[in-house]
Amino acid sequence: MTLETKKSVFVELGKFLSQFSENNTQKKPEVLQNDLFFDDCIQLIKLSQSHNGWYTPEQVYFSLQSWATALTEENLNQWLAAYDLEDVKTKNIALILAGNIPLVGFHDFLSVLITGHNVMVKTSSNDQHLLPFLAKYIIAVDPEFANKITFVEGKLENFDAVIATGSNNTARYFEYYFKDKPSIIRKSRNSVAVLNGKETKEQLVALGEDIFRYFGLGCRNVSKLFVPKGYSFNAFFEAIFEHQDVIHYEKYANNYDYNKAVFLMSNFKLLDNGFLTLKEDKSHASPISSVFYEFYDNIEEIQTRLQIENEQIQCIVSNNLIENSIEFGQTQKPKLWDYADNIDTISFLLTT
Repeated sequence: MTLETKKSVFVELGKFLSQFSENNTQKKPEVLQNDLFFDDCIQLIKLSQSHNGWYTPEQVYFSLQSWATALTEENLNQWLAAYDLEDVKTKNIALILAGNIPLVGFHDFLSVLITGHNVMVKTSSNDQHLLPFLAKYIIAVDPEFANKITFVEGKLENFDAVIATGSNNTARYFEYYFKDKPSIIRKSRNSVAVLNGKETKEQLVALGEDIFRYFGLGCRNVSKLFVPKGYSFNAFFEAIFEHQDVIHYEKYANNYDYNKAVFLMSNFKLLDNGFLTLKEDKSHASPISSVFYEFYDNIEEIQTRLQIENEQIQCIVSNNLIENSIEFGQTQKPKLWDYADNIDTISFLLTT
């Protein structure tokens, strides 16, 4: 299978996914295999929350639209132009996927297949339906993929390299278990935002998207704010009020009530708006429904701090205050070349 053929299949997948959005799902007659998959996809979206309480239709639609935006011929060409993908010796690559947000492992899945390898997927118990469904669509578009995609329920065997994602605790297990195999082992990371008080309301509303998308469960969700001494959170709370509907989801509300109670019982001082608590804390990893914050004296100290702690951080959001930071509202819209943990997956797959 040529590279151009593989790219064309994923472009078709992007076109298929582009049909599904929360407010305007529309069947397009030119999309391949629609008669087989369109209605089933709608049904899968409706059922996703019964499979995983965090996978509301809104969140699944957002994930599908994000991948529809990414999977264009232009994006695939730009992403892959830097690599030599000719004469790749085919190997079996095992993927152990997380399930914290919908299709969180799709980029690894795509990377393995686009480089010409075979993929052996062990899905998370929290996300067992979405990726297999997309795999079936890919195979329907080009049956040659049938021999290149395997979903594994039991023990992984006969693989040449592994990409595994989990918590810091499971990462230690992965590092020991796969010590004799080439591997990428991904641990827990968090994202932060650096503010200076000059942000516009639109930027702070967008920051709310970075905080609340997927209920804050992703490593690209902002869980920590760095703010200058004397910073007033009034404008922040006013802006994120647009995201107040998050409290109407039972699982989020339960976490809000529980974590707030724990903080108050410990006599921590909190800022609270009824659906989000802010707690002053040096840690980056805040619980669901809470964001930590920390005051700073100057930007240079934060720049140095974040460089030192870069292995704990996935994304940095700011208004160009920090080098290589990203714009507000963009954390959950990564490009194909925005690699998790800044590890170039394609280079790994080409040198394994």
